[in-house]
Amino acid sequence: MKKIFLLVVIAIFTLQSNPINAQETTKKAPSFNKMDVSPMDLVVYKNEAEEVLARVIYSRPLKRDREIFGKLVPYNEVWRTGANEATELTLYKDMKVADAVVEAGTYTLYTIPGEKEWTVILNNRTNTWGAYEYSDQEDRVRIKVPVRNAPSTIESFSMAFVTQTDGADLLMGWDDKYVEVPFKAVQ
Repeated sequence: MKKIFLLVVIAIFTLQSNPINAQETTKKAPSFNKMDVSPMDLVVYKNEAEEVLARVIYSRPLKRDREIFGKLVPYNEVWRTGANEATELTLYKDMKVADAVVEAGTYTLYTIPGEKEWTVILNNRTNTWGAYEYSDQEDRVRIKVPVRNAPSTIESFSMAFVTQTDGADLLMGWDDKYVEVPFKAVQ
């Protein structure tokens, strides 16, 4: 009996000196990452039946009083077309991009900005960071599109699909410039 009493006393003293009480323990707040300075965004192109035909996932860098084209984004060099990971284009149905038929699938969308025109590239290699892993050997399509002047400054790199009679144009704009890439349904 003395042994049991001694064990109970030791247990009581242990619990008093080392309390197990949820109210007395402090829970550490979860740690969340800061907001990305170039947040990720996506745009979709839907047909009249509301089916998604194409989706673009990209990151949106800000102008922040910087000179963009020809400086931050050099002319005549492959650009990831946004920030962070390379921009990803998924086609859910075969589409015609300019005159090239592109099969349904996921591609990396690179561009080579120039003063008067951009080269738009759909590349087979996906899940890449920036344009560091770009290889023209993986190009599926390359087209040239004219550069247009934006009616006002575009502070954050932006994309949008604008529906046309037989498809949609993918607009990509930043600063005071934008381009249009034509997408058409394959008949």
